Amino acid sequence: MNPTDEQTAAADAFHAGDHLAVQAGAGTGKTTLLEFLAHATTRGGRYIAYNRAIAQDARTRFPPTVQCKTAHAYAYAAIGHRYTRRLNAPRRPAWQTGQALGITKALRIGDREVTPKALSNATLRTVTRFCHTADEAITCHHVPHLRGLEDTDHHAQLATHIVPFAQKAWADLQHPDDGAVRYDHDHYLKAWALTQPRIQADFLLLDEAQDTNPVVEQIFLNQRDHAQLVMVGDSAQAIYQWRGAKDVMTDFDGAQLTLSRSFRFGPDLAVEANRWLHLADAPIRLTGTPAVPTELGPVTQPDAVLCRTNVGAMAQVMARMAAGHRVALAGGGDSLRALALAARDLKEGRRTHHPELLLFPCWGDLQDYAAHDPAGRDLQPLVNLVDTHGADAILAAIARLAPEPHAHVTVSTAHKAKGREWSRVLIAEDFARSQNGTAADQTGSTPAPASDDPIDDAEARLAYVAVTRTRQRLDLGGLSWINDHAEGTPPS
Repeated sequence: MNPTDEQTAAADAFHAGDHLAVQAGAGTGKTTLLEFLAHATTRGGRYIAYNRAIAQDARTRFPPTVQCKTAHAYAYAAIGHRYTRRLNAPRRPAWQTGQALGITKALRIGDREVTPKALSNATLRTVTRFCHTADEAITCHHVPHLRGLEDTDHHAQLATHIVPFAQKAWADLQHPDDGAVRYDHDHYLKAWALTQPRIQADFLLLDEAQDTNPVVEQIFLNQRDHAQLVMVGDSAQAIYQWRGAKDVMTDFDGAQLTLSRSFRFGPDLAVEANRWLHLADAPIRLTGTPAVPTELGPVTQPDAVLCRTNVGAMAQVMARMAAGHRVALAGGGDSLRALALAARDLKEGRRTHHPELLLFPCWGDLQDYAAHDPAGRDLQPLVNLVDTHGADAILAAIARLAPEPHAHVTVSTAHKAKGREWSRVLIAEDFARSQNGTAADQTGSTPAPASDDPIDDAEARLAYVAVTRTRQRLDLGGLSWINDHAEGTPPS
């Protein structure tokens, strides 16, 4: 490759032995830079990939002196292999695991009865949340909040009850041969982190650093006394905080450099991207590639429709199927299928084990909660979708989803679109602002903020990810409100 001035500056810092954090905007070639650095030295290194597919691709591009794996793969080689007998065990209902842990009685909190099944589910989720942190022990901090128990005192009662069972579950997971709790890959990653491992390497390369969860951050940063640390990412694309991810770049003690030249899109799109980068108070601004003539304007036949929420994506899928299109859904329909099945159970008078809905005894109770409780307002789009189409129609649409190579259009949430690009992109209407909405959250069913609300960092980051997925033409669609917003004037 012919490096840019910014890439050359990063290479110079790398050769000088500096710890290095590179803020690399959308389309600027994050992994390409790390590949360039790896080929420019004979030292031995480790590349930590965000997922297995990225690691596999990196192994074909990086020199043999650099080992390319996910954090989980490094952990498996160290200690995870000891638990092979427990990995991939048959799935079992959470309530059965809970019974084995001693969860046999319901818990009354306020006017809600938390069943043994709900308590078992919350116990296992507590362990999962603990595994994503850098904490040394399970405490009340790791117990998830449940719908209908948002009150601080109610949650404290729940947490006090749950923690001893979660601690028992974690102790169960320390046995290599057998146990009551189903063993998964996050368990041995956490167990490895607790040993404070020393990774044998001259340097470590961390890709997509803005999405690193605290347990991987802890492992990575603990190597700084004996290995050179290099991280590359885009703080403006840090959109997974609700899932435990942490942007480790901003406060990193090392040389701070940038990659600002995007090879994905042209100057006009860079202006739009910079508007959102400004609103997100991001540390970089982008320049486009003049040879890439990206346009902004109406798109009647998009290659991709990007949505704010999972429920918005499902509405798009159904509308485009009704118009006769073959539709793909990025990431598949498993999470939406689970919500639709949960909705059907509630409508038919059965309780559900879905973690978002498990405290509601029937559909009417959920409808009232979504309509009248401020804490439940983000569930209103799900209720509307089910009441309009019916759970069976949603399940039928999910069953008709096409593979992406055979689809006319791909529907995706902005979260699942990260790292991807399409020629023609339309921003869906669920990005539009309402008169009385609230801020987005991880459930994927939250209405947009009110039209006159200030634009917060999280909203701007999500919009930045959405608008930078295109190569040829972008239809702002549901984000067009920015043109009339007081804060929306593009920076000069």
